[in-house]
Amino acid sequence: MAEFKLDIGDSKTKRTFKLELKSPDADQLFGKKIGETFRGELLGLTGFEFVITGGSDRSGFPMRKDVDGVGRRRLLLEAGTIGLKKVKKFKGIRLKKSIRGNAISAETAQVNAKIVKWGSEDLNAKFPPKVKEVKAEAAAAPAVA
Repeated sequence: MAEFKLDIGDSKTKRTFKLELKSPDADQLFGKKIGETFRGELLGLTGFEFVITGGSDRSGFPMRKDVDGVGRRRLLLEAGTIGLKKVKKFKGIRLKKSIRGNAISAETAQVNAKIVKWGSEDLNAKFPPKVKEVKAEAAAAPAVA
């Protein structure tokens, strides 16, 4: 049984919508690669179209567009690339880091996507922003003198 999180970025409202996909909806994304598009009917959003921009596996290793397949590989990377944080101590330094391939599989934990084509439905109404309960409780509690 496959399940992963889907983070959808909306460039119009500057918000990210988070969904949890489980089988059989999640199975329809298997084999799709970074840069491929899929229709919003898969998520119940008619008229929308999304493009896959990245993701990570269950251990937190990022997916990379130029690594084919679903497996994990160790690559020699330099600063400024996905999967390697800034290394500015020495100029030109390269480190070997683990990277996940560009295809979605059962090991994928999170998929990042962005909206390419908008539908008629309002996403803000369908996915209301979640307010932290701690802040709400603190605001409701009377102040102690």
